[in-house]
Amino acid sequence: MAGTVNVAELRLVDLSTATAVERHRILSRGGDHDGVSETLQSSIAVIVEDVRRRGDDALIDALDRFDKVTLSADRLRVSEEEFANARAAVSEPLVEAIHTSIAQVRAFNELIVQRASWTAEPRPGLVVGERATAIPSVGLFVPSGKGSFPSVLIQIATPAVVAGVERIVVMVPPVPGGAGQVDPATLVAAQELGLTEVYRSNGPAGIAALACGTETVPKVRKIVGPGSPAVAYAQLEVQRLGCVVEVGFGPTDALIVADDSADLRWLAADLINEAEHGPDSSAVLVSTSREVLEAVRAHVAQQLAELPEPRRTYAATSIADNGGLVLADSREQAMEIAAAYAPEHLQLAVADPNHWLPLTRHAGTVLLGQWTTFAASNFAIGTPATLPTSGFAQVSSGVTASTYLVRAAVAQLDEAEFRRLAPVVTELAGHEGFPAHAATVTVRQSDGA
Repeated sequence: MAGTVNVAELRLVDLSTATAVERHRILSRGGDHDGVSETLQSSIAVIVEDVRRRGDDALIDALDRFDKVTLSADRLRVSEEEFANARAAVSEPLVEAIHTSIAQVRAFNELIVQRASWTAEPRPGLVVGERATAIPSVGLFVPSGKGSFPSVLIQIATPAVVAGVERIVVMVPPVPGGAGQVDPATLVAAQELGLTEVYRSNGPAGIAALACGTETVPKVRKIVGPGSPAVAYAQLEVQRLGCVVEVGFGPTDALIVADDSADLRWLAADLINEAEHGPDSSAVLVSTSREVLEAVRAHVAQQLAELPEPRRTYAATSIADNGGLVLADSREQAMEIAAAYAPEHLQLAVADPNHWLPLTRHAGTVLLGQWTTFAASNFAIGTPATLPTSGFAQVSSGVTASTYLVRAAVAQLDEAEFRRLAPVVTELAGHEGFPAHAATVTVRQSDGA
């Protein structure tokens, strides 16, 4: 797809006349997908079991087989020397960007932690609330197959640090084509966060190591982080072993809702933003204006043509095949399709986004106006950018400090309120056949008589 992009490939779907097949293609990010093949499932299950049984030796073998990296067990953990070399290898502007990004994410998540524990008195004599505490340990997976992603570590590790997780372990596959080196920018981000336990491993084998523990890698209670289909299936597989995994982080998707006030060139640029991640990404533009959609078509084609490969093909596929341009007949219909799509990223590129916001139901993050871009959200704002994809925003949320907190309900009754509720206890205890439950009331009534 060198030179120019065929505008005709950027299909426009009119919701008032769209067939069920057309609606399905949009909502399913390009149609039915086979998902993880049975062959891949079987091979991942074998890797997980091998790590469970053989520990470090299995990690070393997986690195040699899948990543073409040969190393000994004492090199699984990133050394202090490697951290020092990483700092020297990263430019000062990038270090400063990492520092600022962490500060932004930290500020947002500190607000969450401040509000996590609470108490209230819904009626005299009854105090209720919740006490939030951090989980004891977490394993964070940072992918490296398609490039360097220090922002991923920032997004998933900073909330864990703010939440107060006692042990934070980072797992990173080595840089492709190298001799086992870990991405230096990711190591700099780890340093900025005070994280020293960073391990290198093949992706699926590393997930298994975090879940099972090896001679070198500690076992953790929860795993968080996006990855390839193989990594995602490994995360599903290790849940059989009792490890909790934060799931729902697949290929990125984005949806923009725009009206005729939006800048057309900006719309095109923002639509391409998330589409360039990979050929399995999806980007959709919904508008109540046919004129806007038709005009954006040309801008998208022009801007796609200016992208280098492979990003150009990635973005074109994500928009033309997996996404598209959608015409809605009203504000309500536009937001209905947005809710049904449940995007990872939702941007309201409209004149008054706060007027549209109450109609928003399902999205990983909602960005108000054209100055609040996807890229700013990914790197700089501080709101979560590791978000549920593939429609999981209907049932789950992005990674924040809440991801790393557990909550214990707290309650206190005084005598008068206890006596008011006593008949509820005795009636339900009697009906369900629990005499000892009922006795906790009667013993107090007899003592108080």
